[in-house]
Amino acid sequence: MSTPQQSRGEPVFLQFGRLADEPGEVVRPDARRAYPADVRGRLRADADHIVSRYPQARSALLPLLHLVQAEDGYLTPAGIEFCAVVVDLSPAEVMAVATFYSMYRRTPTGDYLVGVCTNTLCAVMGGDEIYADLADHLGLDGPGTTDDGRVTLERIECNAACDYAPVVMVNWEFFDDQTPEEARRVVDDLRAGRTVTPTRGAPLCTFRQTSRILAGFPDPRPGANDGAPGEATLAGLRIAREHDMRAPEPGGPTRDDTAPTPDEEA
Repeated sequence: MSTPQQSRGEPVFLQFGRLADEPGEVVRPDARRAYPADVRGRLRADADHIVSRYPQARSALLPLLHLVQAEDGYLTPAGIEFCAVVVDLSPAEVMAVATFYSMYRRTPTGDYLVGVCTNTLCAVMGGDEIYADLADHLGLDGPGTTDDGRVTLERIECNAACDYAPVVMVNWEFFDDQTPEEARRVVDDLRAGRTVTPTRGAPLCTFRQTSRILAGFPDPRPGANDGAPGEATLAGLRIAREHDMRAPEPGGPTRDDTAPTPDEEA
């Protein structure tokens, strides 16, 4: 169905560009535009190592973006241009990928990226309260970074950890079943330089170190690969076993196959 404007042949105005509430953009006045030769050489050696794992260079773009984010703390024009050269894409193509995924930062990020889940279940369980409390505690009006550069606070969407809501993540590590008091204690310890260990996994490292690990380099932290699912995660499986609930065998009848036909019902 055509709109009234289209029916009259009038142009339809579409607003492009950054949304009003978008946290940032890659092209910033203070952002690094190019890497010095020594930095570029070091990054190129790491990039070649990453690219060697893939049949096509462009398949390595996501870990390469983490690599340059580990260098700058967020994505800069220098990082975008570097990735474009390595994988033989245009900067615009790299930017299209970089701005699609929320784990790639467009603004300078503190040593610890604290994300409070305020999606439906976490919000109902206290996520909104935790976020508001942390913002006030850190002296922030909303998403942003503390003056000491230690903590960046943001709202995040579902972390797929609803069984432990409300959840806070720090550099993508889980802090389960949080309260405002517990969350404040975490950020205070981080700002004071104390070792902080999440609910699951190894003690926290900085955002840049985390980005390098996500680029595919070894995680040197003791216990980084330890851990097991908790009781809340396994509750459904336990109930299924108690009631001898089983999934259909592969290739077996489906629900529609076993439903009576209209003739059978008659």
